[in-house]
Amino acid sequence: MEKYRKIIKGIKYKSLSRHKYGFGIHSPFVYEFVTGVMRSREKKPAFAEIEKLRRELKKSEKTLHYNDPGAGSVVLRGKHRKIKNIVKSSSVSGKYGRLLYRIVEEFRPKIILEIGTSLGISTLYLAKANEDAIVYTLEGAEPLAEVARKNFEILKVQNVRLIQGLFDETLPDTLSKIKTADLVFFDGNHIEAATLDYFYQCLEKAGDHTIFIFDDIHWSHGMEKAWKQIINEEKVRVTIDLFRMGLVFFRKGLYRQDYTIRY
Repeated sequence: MEKYRKIIKGIKYKSLSRHKYGFGIHSPFVYEFVTGVMRSREKKPAFAEIEKLRRELKKSEKTLHYNDPGAGSVVLRGKHRKIKNIVKSSSVSGKYGRLLYRIVEEFRPKIILEIGTSLGISTLYLAKANEDAIVYTLEGAEPLAEVARKNFEILKVQNVRLIQGLFDETLPDTLSKIKTADLVFFDGNHIEAATLDYFYQCLEKAGDHTIFIFDDIHWSHGMEKAWKQIINEEKVRVTIDLFRMGLVFFRKGLYRQDYTIRY
């Protein structure tokens, strides 16, 4: 049922979304973000490298055996999953991976935190965009973490710190070691309570220029409730609903506004 609900929500989103090309946006910050970052078509060498790796993973018949520590998948069931199926159903798409890259390239966060590594495709987009940054990425399933580590080695990425273990344990420990989280990508346990728990933990490390990015904000009714609570948080200044992802900005000088933008 969730699959069909999401399809219906997607259709409604396309009909309700506005500002596709930046028209009608009164905030200079958001206008520049939409036209200069979201709508950029500039190609980067890293894009081809990462997508080549994705194509290789899509050919892999290797089966990984693990219990999904999060909300699971509406596509994949059971404890035994082939890598080619994982990358198709769980990895960030090229379109949104490029968006992650451009956001990091534009705002130059020094400390990046990713909750949910999977096979490391999104991690690579984050890490390649600013090789001077440190990317802490958390993964609950050891077999996935092992594949991700190999992928980082293949693309010679040196600025990733992969931490394997349950998020309830690894997230507080990681946050205790950093002063500020400049960018956080929430792509782990897609359950309302867990998402809000991670949000409020990370909020303690959010600075004026911090950016939070939430994946699958319309994945379920629970995730939509979590997103609604997040956008109503007092510290939040601007949010952008891209349907697949939700972006949160905390800059105090920004006028309080929530946007729904077709991407």
